[in-house]
Amino acid sequence: MTANERGKRVAVIAIGGNSLIKDKNRQTVLDQYQAAGETAGHVARMIKSGWDVAISHGNGPQVGFILRRSEIAAKVEGLHEVPLDVCGADSQGAIGYALQQNLYNFFRELGINRTVATVVTQVEVSADDPAFKNPTKPIGGFMSQEEAERRRVADGWAVIEDAGRGWRRVVASPQPKRIVEQEAIKALIDSGVVTIAVGGGGIPVVAGEDGRLSGIAAVIDKDLASALLANTLGAELLIISTAVEKVALNFNQPNEKWLDEISLAEVKQYLKEGIHFAKGSMAPKVQAVIRFLENGGQRAIITSPENIERALNGDSGTHIIR
Repeated sequence: MTANERGKRVAVIAIGGNSLIKDKNRQTVLDQYQAAGETAGHVARMIKSGWDVAISHGNGPQVGFILRRSEIAAKVEGLHEVPLDVCGADSQGAIGYALQQNLYNFFRELGINRTVATVVTQVEVSADDPAFKNPTKPIGGFMSQEEAERRRVADGWAVIEDAGRGWRRVVASPQPKRIVEQEAIKALIDSGVVTIAVGGGGIPVVAGEDGRLSGIAAVIDKDLASALLANTLGAELLIISTAVEKVALNFNQPNEKWLDEISLAEVKQYLKEGIHFAKGSMAPKVQAVIRFLENGGQRAIITSPENIERALNGDSGTHIIR
């Protein structure tokens, strides 16, 4: 039974990890907490209007900070390095905490009788996903060529030279298959608990022949995982929060055109043309929307955090419908 069949209006809101960092001069934990508060205020008002909400979030910059601290500590103090899957779990807890506390405070201010919980979420991927043969996601700090070669041999890392700035480790970005904690998340949403889940796309895990799970060094696309979460919950709406108010065709070109409402068929055609949506930014968001709508979702909105309420009223954002 889907959420809609249970009489709930469920939305999944995907918050970008970069939205918690305003600029290079505002990257501290307090800065990120305050940025999370800005987004949480808009989400709280959406909840007050009657929506049941699950929140996902990116974690790219935050995992980068955790990895960098780990690398420095290993070199200076000889401490152990933190595996990538554990970095993901750490970031889920920290970002979830910031969102939880901000939402709690907004609920008190707005008279909303709700609670919030963060679920440390594992997302299963296939061990033979083609992405593992072609890792492309840079993680961690820069290295010399000698250090990169040493880690490649000693630790099995895939490494690349990054635009003349040095060498970096790269990992795969496999497709999300299953949210391991999906039944717990469903139960929380059904109980009226605002739930934060699949942070950073989820902690990537693979299942052995005996079904036992183990973490794997990979990065799952946050928006694709959010679409999977939305479909799993039977959500009516997927909101992808990003840096721009609307999606544009021919972005930053003289013939730029902002999109208000388009159909699933139209957005698929624009994506197929391959000239409108940048691979590293808008394309994954559009792909996630397509996946959500093709698997039963009713509508999706792409907009900036400060425009969420206006978008829900039809006054902002790009609306994609089946």
